[in-house]
Amino acid sequence: MPENDLNIKDIKDKEATKPENKEPIDILLVEDNDQDIKITLRAFSKAKIKNNIHVVVDGQEALDYIYNNEKYKNVKDATTPDLILLDIGLPKISGFDVLKKLKEDSNLKHIPVVMLTSSKNEEDIVKSYDYGASSYIPKPVSYEEFEKVVDGFNFYWNIINKLPDLK
Repeated sequence: MPENDLNIKDIKDKEATKPENKEPIDILLVEDNDQDIKITLRAFSKAKIKNNIHVVVDGQEALDYIYNNEKYKNVKDATTPDLILLDIGLPKISGFDVLKKLKEDSNLKHIPVVMLTSSKNEEDIVKSYDYGASSYIPKPVSYEEFEKVVDGFNFYWNIINKLPDLK
């Protein structure tokens, strides 16, 4: 391979050492399934790109966290997320309704929202993008497949993508 040709692994290794990529991002995981939460956290941990991941289990709790309401009113840990991973089928308030509310709020619409859901329904995909989702990722069936998705996700959001510095 010529010296100037790099493969993805080389790029990941070089980019991961840049100082601007050492700062973890705050990710809000909105997921109601305990097993999916454990799998997601385990896969992110195994990907070895450090992020601050906060977990909430329904749509109302997601909005409370983001707007610092209810139990998050005086919590220092409740920071505005840099990125939101949002399931569609949530209790109390659906993922679609959370997404729609965030994208209608001029103070929050800049936050990238990735729909991370088991639905592969074309209508859900279209609706997610219509409401302003940044990406739509169907959850793979196996843990090994999910690890690959998280690794690619981490590479994209932490190495390639540039998030606005609004903090």
